[in-house]
Formats: sequence, structure tokens, C-alpha cells
Amino acid sequence: MNDTVTKPLLEKVMALRWQDGPSDVRILIKQCVLDWLGVSIIAAAEPAARILREELQEQGSHPQVRVFGSTQRMSTQHAALLNGTIAHMLDYDDVNFAIPGHATTPVLPAVLALAEHRRASGSALMNAFLTGYETACRVGRLVAPGHYNRGFHATGTVGCFGAAAACARLLGLDRGAAARALGIAATRTAGLKAMFGTSCKPLHAGAAAANGLFAATLAQRGFDSREDALECAQGFAATHSPDFNVAAALRDPEEGYHLFNNLFKFHAACYELQATLECAHRLRETPGFSLDDVRVVRVRANDHCDDICNIAKPKTGMETKFSLRAATAFALAGLETSRPDAFSDANANSPRLNAIRDKVVVELTGDLALTECGISVEAGNGQMLHARHDAGFPMKDRAAQGRRVTDKFHALVAPVLGRERSEAIATEVSRLEEMSDVGDLMRLCVEHPPPLAARAATAP
Repeated sequence: MNDTVTKPLLEKVMALRWQDGPSDVRILIKQCVLDWLGVSIIAAAEPAARILREELQEQGSHPQVRVFGSTQRMSTQHAALLNGTIAHMLDYDDVNFAIPGHATTPVLPAVLALAEHRRASGSALMNAFLTGYETACRVGRLVAPGHYNRGFHATGTVGCFGAAAACARLLGLDRGAAARALGIAATRTAGLKAMFGTSCKPLHAGAAAANGLFAATLAQRGFDSREDALECAQGFAATHSPDFNVAAALRDPEEGYHLFNNLFKFHAACYELQATLECAHRLRETPGFSLDDVRVVRVRANDHCDDICNIAKPKTGMETKFSLRAATAFALAGLETSRPDAFSDANANSPRLNAIRDKVVVELTGDLALTECGISVEAGNGQMLHARHDAGFPMKDRAAQGRRVTDKFHALVAPVLGRERSEAIATEVSRLEEMSDVGDLMRLCVEHPPPLAARAATAP
């Protein structure tokens, strides 16, 4: 591979400024931040989050920046690791199919920890986040589709480059140092799709954030690396994918920014289940629908769902987030799948819900996009109901999308921190570009919260 990609890619992303784009850039960055904070604050009490937090506290680190779920501060790297893992814990964070995977979650915790430590402004954070987000998407396009199809969790692998570029931008690194940061990141990327349904999946996102931050700070100190790690022989692309799409990586998106294709989740499960859940909820609301009359439910989805979200008989709440059959059953039964506690261990093992699940037949096909689903329900009286949905298109009405994201944020955060604190956080995010010190935002999110036990008891 002798096609140059690292340097021209950096030329495209390192000078990005939200101020130079249309107003939607500013709006979408703040929506990403608000959504990320919401899914993080509620997930801080999760058992796996507690385990990781306790391990990092036992290891010890300089008390530099704030972390979710504790009043004790941690080093920037530990904060990026913990906060990034927490944010992906419920699999309720936004996605972008250019990666394909989650862009905000590996980028934002890294650059936010660094920004808090350096007392950077909200505007600087926004520009660094934009650089990281666009970098992750371009690297994702470079190795698509073979990288993901080969079994790599791109959030953990590709996301590491986004975190490194974002931190390099905030540190003001020149192009050579930024290229070395990507080189250091390239040798630390990791994440296997085989871990979907376990706590290792969110750990991928946290590790990407921490490794990206580490790569940028090492590069700032002069640590050496190849500056062509994306394209060189035995480099990232050569070892991680059969595909090497330089033109796709360097091509500008139709609307100018990959950020414009960001997709928010409004059901607390894998994104490839969002269309399934929409269909099943729509069918349940059909006049005359009766769950007791259902004989068989046929779910048609893309072939690739088989290695992403087709756990046939999930035993844990985490596994139900990656199960076409369980998700369909939950929605048909009327569970509020916008609430994280719908995907619980108790529901995974509920005889009533599993009786519905056992009526669900999954049919995989190449005729549907990965974000599409079609469901047919056959009733005992011969009635047939059908629904089809494609969740692969972002809302064009940014204001309407913002209202949905804000409503989701308050639904997650208000039961944990109270409505007054929830409103205060949303207000601060709405004026993010005016903030002189982004540490004030994290202080509002984590200082003097209710005890974790109380938070777990009151969370929806």
C-alpha cells in the first residue's frame, strides 16, 4: 500500500472550526454532548461501572479531573477510560455508520478530560470534538466494510484515532506530531465484536478514549512513531481490513460533515435493533392487536445482524440489547424500551416474555439495509399485520431532533440528579460555546450527587 492517506486526512480535519460551518454544526455538537452526558450519568451506577471504578481507584492516580459516579478525581487517562466505558455501558449512545459504530463515545471522554485538566473553553472543546468525530468517520471509511465484517468493533479500533486526533487538536500539535499521535494510536487499537453482550463492549469505547488521549500526550512529549501508520505496509489498514479505500476516506461527505449523519438512539439497545423496536411498537398500537392471538412473528433483517444482534436466547439484560427476538418480544409486550431498565436480567428470564420471544422467527436477508427491519405478525384468526422501518436516516429537522434528545436526557437524568440539576446541565450545554472553563460542566454533573445506592434505586 503506497497510497498516502494520513497526512491529507489530517489536513482536512485539524483545521476544522465549528465557527466556519453552518449553524447545524454547532447545534449537532451540543446535541451529541447532551446525549452523551445523559447516557453516562444514568449508567454510573451499573455494576460493571462500579467494578472498573473501584479497580482504577485501587490502582491510584493523580486527582486531576472528575469522573461519573464518584466525587474522587482521577488522572486524565483513567477518567477517559472510566467515563468512556460508562457512556457505552447501556448501549444507548449515538452512532454513525461511516465508522460503523459509535463516534461520540470514544472521542468526547478523551477530549473532555484533557479540556477539564487544561481549563479549556467550551469553544475549544467543540472544535477538538469536531476534529475527532470527523477523523473517526474518515478512518472508518478507509477500512470499510471489511474491517467490521472481519470481527473488529470499530468503536474501539477506529474510535481510538478519533480520540487521538481530538486531543492532538486541543493540544495544538503540528501536523507531524498529530501524525505521530495517530501512529501511536494505531498500535494500541483493540475491540472484538465477539464481546457484544458483555461488559467488554463498553470497555472497548473507554479504552479507545484513554489510548487516544495517551497517544496525543506522548506525541506532544516527542515520543516517536511512524507518521504513515494508516497506510504503511503492515500498518493499520493492511493488518485490520481487506479494504483500503483512500478515496472514500478523503472524500468530503455530501453535506460537508460526517457529523450531519449522526444517529441518536431512542431505544436503549443496539442500533441494529432500533428499526425492529419501532416496527414492533407500531404493530402493538394497531387497532385490534391482541398479544394473546399472536401465533407467529416473523422478523426480517439484514444478514449481518447474525453477528451483531441475533442472540437467540439471551440470559442477561445486556444480551437482550443484542437480540432481535427478545427486542421484538419486549416491544410487543408493551415494555417502554426507551427506558434502560426494560433490558434487565429479570426481563431476559421472564417466562411471560420468553413465551412471546419463542414465537419470533428471524429471517435474515441481503435485501434489507442493516438499519432496516420488516415484521409480520400472524394471528390465530388468520389476521396478518405488517410493519417496516428504516432507522438509517438522521432527522432533518434539527430543532425537533433536539427536543427528542433533550426529552431523553431529562428522562434519564432527572430521576438520578433531580429535575433542577437536570435543567441546569441542559442549560450549560446550550451555551457550551460561551463557557470559559468546561470543568464547570463536569462539576455540575458529578459533584455532590445522591449516593450511588440511592441513584440505582431511583433510576428509571
